[in-house]
Amino acid sequence: MDSVDRRIIAALRLDGRATYAELGRSVGLSASSVHERVGKLESAGVITGYHATVDPGTVGLGVTALVGIQPTDTAFDDDVAEELGKLAEVESCYAVAGNDAFVVKVRVATVDDLERSLGRLRRIDGVARTHTTVVLSTRFEGRPNNVALEAREGGA
Repeated sequence: MDSVDRRIIAALRLDGRATYAELGRSVGLSASSVHERVGKLESAGVITGYHATVDPGTVGLGVTALVGIQPTDTAFDDDVAEELGKLAEVESCYAVAGNDAFVVKVRVATVDDLERSLGRLRRIDGVARTHTTVVLSTRFEGRPNNVALEAREGGA
């Protein structure tokens, strides 16, 4: 992966719907060259997919919580993670260092739904305890990191 690939990735992170022609203009290549490079990035697993970014509140998911999960002494992290993945309201799961083994992002419609979700989460075999932080507002989320800024500034 070279600096041109990094600039293509940065451009796609800003606008995943950009055409190959638009990408080509932004990185100084032809549309066919960009198409070939994007295909290689997808094949190599660098680009893993494309998705729509949706405002959770507008689709009825107005409550977001971050839940730290401490496993039991006999728990297997892979088993706990697999069970967490079965809960539809768990949007993200991070294995972390520190007192918790995992931090999950939960999105639900109401605080009552959050309480029920936490009950299901606590009943997972291998979960010893949880602690929950309810998100009051989201200042930013899912933004491209400095790779996009470097591309705009002409860095590599």
